[in-house]
Amino acid sequence: MNGRRTGRALLAGGLLLALLTPGCGVRPSEVIRGRPAVSGPAQGTGLYLLARGELVLVLRPVKVDSSPADTLALLAAGPEENERRQGFTSDVPAGLDPVTVTSGADPAGGLTVRTTTAVRTLSADAADQIICTVVDAAQEDGFADSSAPVTIVGSDGARPPRPCPIR
Repeated sequence: MNGRRTGRALLAGGLLLALLTPGCGVRPSEVIRGRPAVSGPAQGTGLYLLARGELVLVLRPVKVDSSPADTLALLAAGPEENERRQGFTSDVPAGLDPVTVTSGADPAGGLTVRTTTAVRTLSADAADQIICTVVDAAQEDGFADSSAPVTIVGSDGARPPRPCPIR
């Protein structure tokens, strides 16, 4: 009896498949050829911008390697026109530049970003943009790892050391 049930179930399944397949709307096509896949490391400088309030890594093409301070200057300049059209924004104030970035200067052994502007009034998103961007740039230069805490120091004091929240 068990063999008959199995046979009937297979027959019913095959019949159902045969009935549904012609109506699925998928038509055969020729092979679609594209360009070769991109290989090797990504080229550009990584900036953390905001998309709908979330941190997003955006690679911006640059002609030369940038230091972490140069990368933060790009971040302070804000999104480029094509990035704004794609919905990217930034909470980092334009007056953040000039900055210096040092490694191992704080007791936690992380990075320190120094600027002449006030930093305690930065929004949490702006601080996270700065932290993640500088960690990414320092990691590219080889003088910090992705979990390095960052202390932001300005004219009004310092923000506590914090790692990039999305690593």
